[in-house]
Amino acid sequence: MAHTSNRPVEWAKLIGENENRLYRAALAILGDPHEAEDAVQDAFVTYLEKAPGDLENPAAWLMRVLVNGCKSRLRLAWRQVAPLPDTLPAPSPEEREELEELWQLPAEERAAIHLFYYEGYSTREIAAITGAAEGTVRSRLSRARERLRSLLGSTETERK
Repeated sequence: MAHTSNRPVEWAKLIGENENRLYRAALAILGDPHEAEDAVQDAFVTYLEKAPGDLENPAAWLMRVLVNGCKSRLRLAWRQVAPLPDTLPAPSPEEREELEELWQLPAEERAAIHLFYYEGYSTREIAAITGAAEGTVRSRLSRARERLRSLLGSTETERK
C-alpha cells in the first residue's frame, strides 16, 4: 500500500530536506532545468503514491526514484540535450567552459559523478540507486574522470 502522510509537517520537512539535492541530481543527469524540475515533482508524486509506509531512508528511496525517472526521460525519442542555460551562475568564462565540458559526458557518467562527488554516495550506494553493478559504477566514474581530464586538458592547452 502506498505511503500517505496525514501530517503536512512531515511532508513539508521531507520536501524541504530533499528538494534541492534532488534538483541538483536531476539537473546533472538531464542537463535541462525545466526537465529537472519536472523530474523532482514526479519523484515526490511517486513517493506519495507508492512509497512503503515503513521506509527507513526516504531520502535514498526518493533519489532512486528520481534517477530512474531521469533515465526514463533520457530514453524519450523527442528529447534533445539542451545547451547549458545562460542563467546558470558561473563566475568566469573559463568555469563556464568547464561546465560545458561536463555536459558532454554521457548521462550515466554525469549521474555517477554527481552522486559521488556532490551527494557523497559511495559506489555501493550509487549502484543501489541506479540499478547498475558496483563495478559498472566504478568504471563510469573512472571513464568520466579520464574524459574530464582530457577535455579540460585540451581546454587548458587552447587557453595558453
